[in-house]
Amino acid sequence: MASSSSSDGKHFVTDPKTLVKDSLCGLAIANPHLSFDEQQKVTFTKDLADLRKKQVTLFCGGGSGHEPAHAGFVGHGMLTAAVSGHVFASPTSSQVLSCLRRVYSEEHGTLVVIKNYTGDVLNFGRAVERFKSERVNHNQPMPRVATVVVDDDVGVVNPNDDEEGGVGRRGLAATVLVYKLAGACAAAGGSLDQVKAVADYAVSNSFTIGCALNAASVPGQGMPRSLASDEMEIGMGIHNEPGFATKKLQPANVLVPDLVKHIIGSAPFRKATSNNTKRRSVLLVNNLGATSNLEMGLVTKLAAESTRAQGIEPVRVFSGTYMTGLAMPGASITLLMLPDDDAQCADILKLTDAPAFCPGWVNHAHVVDAGSTDESAQGPKVQIKPASDPVWERVISEAYSSVVAEEPQVTLLDQLMGDGDCGQVLLSGAAAIRDAAQKTQLPLNDPAAALAQISSIVEDAMGGTSGIIYCLFLDGLAQQLRTLSISDNSSLTPHIWGKAMLGALDNTLYQYTSARPGHRTLIDALQPFASTLSQTGSLDAALEAADEGARSTAQMQPKRGRAVYVQSKDNIADAGAVGLVAVLKGIASALKQ
Repeated sequence: MASSSSSDGKHFVTDPKTLVKDSLCGLAIANPHLSFDEQQKVTFTKDLADLRKKQVTLFCGGGSGHEPAHAGFVGHGMLTAAVSGHVFASPTSSQVLSCLRRVYSEEHGTLVVIKNYTGDVLNFGRAVERFKSERVNHNQPMPRVATVVVDDDVGVVNPNDDEEGGVGRRGLAATVLVYKLAGACAAAGGSLDQVKAVADYAVSNSFTIGCALNAASVPGQGMPRSLASDEMEIGMGIHNEPGFATKKLQPANVLVPDLVKHIIGSAPFRKATSNNTKRRSVLLVNNLGATSNLEMGLVTKLAAESTRAQGIEPVRVFSGTYMTGLAMPGASITLLMLPDDDAQCADILKLTDAPAFCPGWVNHAHVVDAGSTDESAQGPKVQIKPASDPVWERVISEAYSSVVAEEPQVTLLDQLMGDGDCGQVLLSGAAAIRDAAQKTQLPLNDPAAALAQISSIVEDAMGGTSGIIYCLFLDGLAQQLRTLSISDNSSLTPHIWGKAMLGALDNTLYQYTSARPGHRTLIDALQPFASTLSQTGSLDAALEAADEGARSTAQMQPKRGRAVYVQSKDNIADAGAVGLVAVLKGIASALKQ
């Protein structure tokens, strides 16, 4: 048994790289109703093959380290499955897609619950789009898949958020209430529309604030930072993100009432409950991982008393460990406000009270193994017929060369405003595409198929937020070409490319990111390029518009991405936008030859 590399945090760990898989294996061993797909890190109920014929299925997921969320809530009455990423890191879209393929109910549809973190929203979103595409491309009807994004945090309000939504509020412990209500509705025979409506209600009416006495040690990494012994932090995130206030340690009977007051005084709460007169709620008090049960009892008592003192009756009170930040010493408080209408309130409470058979909520559930669903989890076999094309190959080669030339500048820009990896990540993607083209691994005679294959290569090679943005755009572009009945390169014109790019932005990428022109992202280069190309058919004019858009980001206030949290610096263009222009310049150069 080895300890972590930091003397400040000790862990039961054999190998940090296999800890997530090993932990989920242990969960399945201890809970006989669960099965575990080790390759994709998907936990699912053994009777899934039967269950998906009977009801709406639903799943959630995210980075590991928040146990029992989410795999601990897989069971009848709650989640059908959960997909897990590495510690504090979103699962890839391929993992999520495998989970969606496995659980999808042809008869009833499927609900996907997503916590509002950029990586989760993008990866889960891309998985849904890939699932739609593969079914449509195999002459199957468009699947009935609904999504909800949970954003209950009222602990941190980003000053750069605007009326368009901005980066938004984080998804915290109310996520468990969302899939508790939705899971109960599904188990009771609710339709997909009814299940989604219940989930939407919980999302819109749940509000959470957390407080921690210290950050949590990460296995293999140790303590990212530490508070003084007499300090606490209000609003600390479940990934050790800083909160909005560091204070001297307070007695619980001062701290807890202040937390409840913060919820009730927050703008999201006041806006959502302005017409709520009966003031009834479900109260959830959540252990962030390392708070003793003795202390949790005190926090729960004070939270219920404080809620009543604010004129809100906690009709149901839940206290326990639901969504953690590893072994974080702290707690969060969630209020789910109930409807004024008595009948509607009774319906919500009925779902709240319905039994759920999963380790994170109640006792173990025992079910009969209904057989393997491995075959459906693999998805349809993709028949790729590699083909060469001199124009495509020249474009790929020139784009790679352009990225090589611009990588140092892109890296420098990202070092000034981000984490410094943008240039290398972009180069990794360009190199992987070039290698695939050189080895004749791409179906370059079929533009839609080629783009879909390139998207998969980009996901494997790039990773990160920029990688998934490229992937979603390429996925959408491939879908648009299919919609336009483009099956070979001879039908392509600059106008068609521009139209397809606009469609990819509007119908795919913009469904999963709120980034728009003016937000200081690569969208400031991509949108003008697509618009100009569609309007004029001129590659030169489109490239000039993209370049001007990238340069204009130097004067913009960051509103999306990691740069939002970095102090603004004048005359520094966005690295992602500059990197995209490098790709576009290479493409334009090749097409002029």
